[in-house]
Amino acid sequence: MPVDRDHVLRSAAALLTRKSTATMDEVAKAAGISRATLHRHFAGRDALVRALESLGIAECEAALDTAALDEGPAPEAVRRLIRTLEPSAALLAFLYTENQLFEGEEVNAGWTRIDDRIAALFRRGQAAGDFRIDLTPAWLTEALYGLLASGAWAVSEGRVARKDFTHMIAELLLGGALRPDTPRRKES
Repeated sequence: MPVDRDHVLRSAAALLTRKSTATMDEVAKAAGISRATLHRHFAGRDALVRALESLGIAECEAALDTAALDEGPAPEAVRRLIRTLEPSAALLAFLYTENQLFEGEEVNAGWTRIDDRIAALFRRGQAAGDFRIDLTPAWLTEALYGLLASGAWAVSEGRVARKDFTHMIAELLLGGALRPDTPRRKES
């Protein structure tokens, strides 16, 4: 019987998002295959993580397309983006912690494409006067990633209701990113 690679990846993602230190034996068990079969498809943890990275990038890019970032007011596009990323948030949270993916010269170009698209949304919001200009688009993008990861972990641990995921992330991010009506007091 042929192994369904997508099933193996999704099983691995589900396990690793709950237990990032899971062994290859545990991943194989979660996927319902032997360790030898897993090893035939993924030579080791690094190969598995790289395959999960490709899956995560593909899901992120699909969410960016679905969210239609160029349509409507930027704050609404941010809310749509968070909503469309929610199903992939746990996988992205796992990938966010995998330092090997972001070190050295072999960083996947997909991350840069995703960063550029999200930063362009924040720049559009700044140009329209919706977002503060003292926060760079790169910082707002990183803040979004951090909140998505934190939200995914909080939902998986039962500390936050899944139905509140989009609202809580959007309100915290946009509450800090929206241009305030009154000047804020500067810190000394």
